[in-house]
Amino acid sequence: MTSSTATAPLSTLTGVIERITFHSEESGYTVARLNTGNVKQLITVVGSFANIQAGQTLQLQGTWTEHPKFGSQFQVVKYQETKPATLTGIEKYLGSGLIKGVGPVTAKRIVKHFGLETLDIIENQIHRLSEVPGIASKRIAMIQSTWEEQKSIKEVMIFLSGHGVSTTYAVKIYKQYGDSAIATVTTNPYQLAIDIFGIGFLTADKIAVNVGVSPWSKFRYRAGVLHVLDKASEDGHCYLPESEIIPFTKELLTTDEHQAEEIAIAAILKEMVTEEQLIREIDAEILYYKPTFFHSERHLAKLLQQKLETSIDVESDRVRRWINRFTASNQIQLSPQQYVAVETAAREKVMILTGGPGTGKTFTVRTIVTLWKAMGKKIACAAPTGRAAKRLSEMTGIEAKTLHRLLEFDPSKMGFKRDLDNPLKCDAIVVDESSMVDLFMAHSLLKAVPKDCLLLMVGDIDQLPSVGPGNVLKDLIASEKIPVVRLTQVFRQAAESAIIRTAHQINNGQIPKLEPVSMKASSDCLWHSGGSEAEHGVQTICDLVEHYIPKAGFNPATDVQVLCPMTRGVVGTRNLNKVLQQLINPAAEYKEELVRGDSILRTGDRVMQLKNDYNKEVFNGDLGIVRAIDKTEKEVTIDFDGRDVTYDYADLNEITLAWATSIHKSQGSEYPVVILPLYTQHYVMLSRNLFYTGLTRAKKLALIVGSEKAIAIAVRQVKQQQRYTRLRERIKS
Repeated sequence: MTSSTATAPLSTLTGVIERITFHSEESGYTVARLNTGNVKQLITVVGSFANIQAGQTLQLQGTWTEHPKFGSQFQVVKYQETKPATLTGIEKYLGSGLIKGVGPVTAKRIVKHFGLETLDIIENQIHRLSEVPGIASKRIAMIQSTWEEQKSIKEVMIFLSGHGVSTTYAVKIYKQYGDSAIATVTTNPYQLAIDIFGIGFLTADKIAVNVGVSPWSKFRYRAGVLHVLDKASEDGHCYLPESEIIPFTKELLTTDEHQAEEIAIAAILKEMVTEEQLIREIDAEILYYKPTFFHSERHLAKLLQQKLETSIDVESDRVRRWINRFTASNQIQLSPQQYVAVETAAREKVMILTGGPGTGKTFTVRTIVTLWKAMGKKIACAAPTGRAAKRLSEMTGIEAKTLHRLLEFDPSKMGFKRDLDNPLKCDAIVVDESSMVDLFMAHSLLKAVPKDCLLLMVGDIDQLPSVGPGNVLKDLIASEKIPVVRLTQVFRQAAESAIIRTAHQINNGQIPKLEPVSMKASSDCLWHSGGSEAEHGVQTICDLVEHYIPKAGFNPATDVQVLCPMTRGVVGTRNLNKVLQQLINPAAEYKEELVRGDSILRTGDRVMQLKNDYNKEVFNGDLGIVRAIDKTEKEVTIDFDGRDVTYDYADLNEITLAWATSIHKSQGSEYPVVILPLYTQHYVMLSRNLFYTGLTRAKKLALIVGSEKAIAIAVRQVKQQQRYTRLRERIKS
């Protein structure tokens, strides 16, 4: 039960929730229409509800208010659910989606058969549901399970709602902790930030205030330190120096009522090191790592050093003769850089091949793979994303897998089957899009690479670094211990593409001269001013999607990807996703849709996975299409490259609309058409490698929308933000 203090006398209403006008998953704030028996005169009720569904019968206490625009409303102060007493109420209650396995049609059949005894039958004689035509034993078992869960969850849901937890997270908390949910929340709410995706320190801190946890609590201080390190890892850092972790934690923990002290934070850091929750290392100053980061970085460096101790014994003259025969018989010519790359790949256990678009990376990799085949090697190919793996397959003629699938992730042990004790069965491995490989994936990969196996890492060092922590490709190159071949020559055929020419101009710090968008334009890289104001940019993007792109021969629903520097703002991903959804995939009678807070999910929507989910085998950045929304089963089916994956409603915070995505999230992908909005409101994010990465995602057409000033800022700002990582130093030592 939710409660609040009210000075006016409380009135009481009892009725059936006819429909939900608005419900916020985050706050619980709800506007609903209540039927108290007079269907022609529904009452508007407003208030905070933990878990409200159409069809529920509620007893409400509150006060009458007069809204200047919407008229008379009942402001709910507290409420409780009562079992519905009328046939209509029972039918709506069962068919509301609250009970998994019962939709509106099934509910109607059950109520028609059992009448007013329906709820009692479900409660005490559920086997009798078999008397209802069309209800099989499997469906009865599902209904029974959900009915019991609903009874158990209600107390937890109401408790959590009263302490500021949204309905969505309440369900996830109950799934995680079961009947011990209330005990966990009241003892150490900060545990939620560790265990529940989507609940961070700030949410846990609000809950802690509500349940009376002291602001001086060691739970709070430890959680604060871990939150600061987690936020740092989101920015790519593997550790933080003491000079930053203490002031950041102090700022986080200080509130209007509580002044955090640096001496207390230093004491907590010392305790956490003693208890091995943190690892302290001294370089030029004191550094603090989370243990997994420290051990992964150190062990990765050790594995690389072991690989570099020896090279493969091959006859160099024989390799050169093969290259010469191969190029002559195929009437092709390798550039001097490409020749060196192929020759080096024959003997070095670890090698890096880097270069921008049009420099012949694809052709070089194909030649290396052909050489390895001639040497009798068993070859594996992999990339961080499904799309990049598909391209690598096309490039080499060998089946390529995502790194997760190559290493065979095992959800039961939350780790990879392939490791030091069970290495991959191959003699040579190509890993494409290596700039995307973060610290943990690189460590897992090196553990699985056999002792004498050749490893070729291919990537563009000028792209954005990995979304995850570390800067592996850059660190490997900077260590100067690993053989690196950088391709710089842009081949004539590639140079005919304005996308490739523009990318190299950006990389060289030159402001590109772009052809304006028009139906007569011949270039594959065009610019539309879209006005200097971001609002104009939204309209420009809509016009391009609705009119220009179809006339240019592309399908807006399948070929176009909008890539934004930021999520926030008028031309950020959040706003553009709502606008583009209405434009590309508007509502229709035949489309199911699900309203969640202020967003809508609809069949036909393009969505993106936001976290690695090893049980579902979908990973951060994977794109899919919503195929079905089942309101009876409370499930959503999403097609990821031909594979259907089912999500419970409670897991939908793992996905987001993806008509527009961030440039960071687009790494490793290519799209026929890219629309790239660049405005000065993006100033904090604009940089040369961001612009370069976004542009090089386009295969056939790039449309840059924005101001010349923003483009100039992006080209001039070289934001190679230092990431706190010591991999380079560890490899060198």
